[in-house]
Amino acid sequence: MNKVKKIPQRKCISCQDRDSKRELLRIVKNKEGEIFVDKTMKANGRGAYICKCEECIKKAIKSKALNRAFKTEVPAEVYEKLLAELNDDDK
Repeated sequence: MNKVKKIPQRKCISCQDRDSKRELLRIVKNKEGEIFVDKTMKANGRGAYICKCEECIKKAIKSKALNRAFKTEVPAEVYEKLLAELNDDDK
């Protein structure tokens, strides 16, 4: 019997598309209320996923998708970090 490894799927909070966990950026809100990009994909806390495209991040900023995902006010610098992170990945 050949077992096929299941690839975890997650939904982008911006465009609602499903993709494999590895293809998305994970943003985490931990118990201290800090919100950051989780490069390890293993940090403790509430996670939200977003596509690695500028379009989705800008849409998330406009629609305040992270505010809804974390049920809290997300500071503008978190969104700025997201865009910076995306631009770093492109290089």
